[in-house]
Amino acid sequence: MVSALVRLWPLACLACVSACASATPAPTSFGLAAPIECVPFARALTGVALRGNSPEWWTAAEGRYRRTQAPDVGAIMVFRSTARLPQGHVSVVSEVLSAREILVTHANWVHGLVTQDQPVADISASNDWSLVRVWWPPIGQLGATNYPIFGFILPDRPLNHAAIAAATTRAARVAMSDIR
Repeated sequence: MVSALVRLWPLACLACVSACASATPAPTSFGLAAPIECVPFARALTGVALRGNSPEWWTAAEGRYRRTQAPDVGAIMVFRSTARLPQGHVSVVSEVLSAREILVTHANWVHGLVTQDQPVADISASNDWSLVRVWWPPIGQLGATNYPIFGFILPDRPLNHAAIAAATTRAARVAMSDIR
């Protein structure tokens, strides 16, 4: 039984990646052969030329990229540092579902995985995207932790959902060989 699963694993990974390109996004994950971090993955996926830990991106983007408090497809959501996320986190918005719900594609939210079209909910009291909850794949639902964010950085050439899905595998490969 185990050997059958090992033989089918590459096909299962390929099915997950190809499912993400469909018109109806579904949360998916795929494992990679090497460690991957969110910063080089977001940089490779969006073309944003920022370096450093995730929270540093917000300040570094000032004057170089447009920053906003509202999500847009292709924008980079920048998480603040917290005790739970000391180096912060960045995700790429892959779809805006409503005023308070988006889908993101990101690396290393679950260690060693790239996750595509993962739900994120704005739970801020002011509806201003300053506090979010993020999908946690191991339990198949939004996690219980509230995460503060700075906002969204808009790349020079934002991608649409189909372009993000098509570029994800390549961005993961680039990110595995990149450093912060």
